[in-house]
Amino acid sequence: MATAAARWNHVWVGTETGILKGVNLQRKQAANFTAGGQPRREESVSALCWGAGGETQILVGCADRTVKHFSTEDGIFQGQRHCPGGEGTFRGLAQADGTIITCVDSGILRVWHDNDNDKDISSDPLLEVRVGPGVCRMRQDPAYPHVVATGGKENALKMWDLQGSEEPVFRAKNVRNDWLDLRVPIWDQDIQFLPGSQKLVTCTGYHQVRVYDPASPQRRPVLETTYGEYPLTAMTLTPGGNSVIVGNTHGQLAEIDLRQGRLLGCLKGLAGSVRGLQCHPSKPLLASCGLDRVLRIHRIQNPRGLEHKDEPREPQEPNKVPLEDKETDELWASLEAAAKRKLSDLEQTQGALQTRRRKKKRPGSTSP
Repeated sequence: MATAAARWNHVWVGTETGILKGVNLQRKQAANFTAGGQPRREESVSALCWGAGGETQILVGCADRTVKHFSTEDGIFQGQRHCPGGEGTFRGLAQADGTIITCVDSGILRVWHDNDNDKDISSDPLLEVRVGPGVCRMRQDPAYPHVVATGGKENALKMWDLQGSEEPVFRAKNVRNDWLDLRVPIWDQDIQFLPGSQKLVTCTGYHQVRVYDPASPQRRPVLETTYGEYPLTAMTLTPGGNSVIVGNTHGQLAEIDLRQGRLLGCLKGLAGSVRGLQCHPSKPLLASCGLDRVLRIHRIQNPRGLEHKDEPREPQEPNKVPLEDKETDELWASLEAAAKRKLSDLEQTQGALQTRRRKKKRPGSTSP
């Protein structure tokens, strides 16, 4: 693949077949990149992150527990690091100070030397932290790369300083029991650090959006709101950090204000469950992808606007109407014809009744 084909891509997406896709939105073209030349299900991409020092390198976390380094300048994979331990796929991936941070489903968070190709560097992890089972997301603090947050199903939000102790520096406390005095279940699906503050925001599998302040002694959410009726699966901060955009299992997208907890608007959704959301750091643009295998670019200022759509193209016969549409049209046509016949019969019956009434009122009429 040519260097320019990688350098000028605007959006990067990982697939379940192990392909890293670069999408050029101006040309509306997508380029495929694989480490071995052929897609492999064993290399299914479960996590992506930028390498330290800019957007010249992408770290790709795969199902076989390898972390691959991809150069956006050269358009090639430049090495990989095997990161075993624990069970499940990567639920978070980050790079900091020459190290790689990984976290898997079973709750094993490990810190590794970044370069596994150097024979003088040990293949053992530098640090291992057990963050609890059922992890759904590990997220790095952009302002402090050695600080991460974790959360999951029945695994409350925690914040860790990987340069400090192996105990969390913040552990969220569950909300109070509901109105039936029943315990409220925990299911943090995604986490974001709010810029310019110590606060964190989470979205849950029970369609809640919560803001936490580690400086608050109560350790419970300082703000909570809900959206829709379905599990929230992904979340991203808008430019400025005053709101988040969340997506759920039914493909719905919405922007939530983090100052008042109110719904600011809904965006054109997906045809399947949302799997990834990412706002541009400065422009009002949102990239979304999900189970429908379509990458969409939304303009946030226009809540229903869709800037661009990239999806797999399949050859279609010209002017061919889908079978479902034909059947639907035929059904409506038959219903309309039946309705017209019924209306005509009714009008004829009413006309006959009125004629009989007029005849009956005439003097000397012998009509029955």
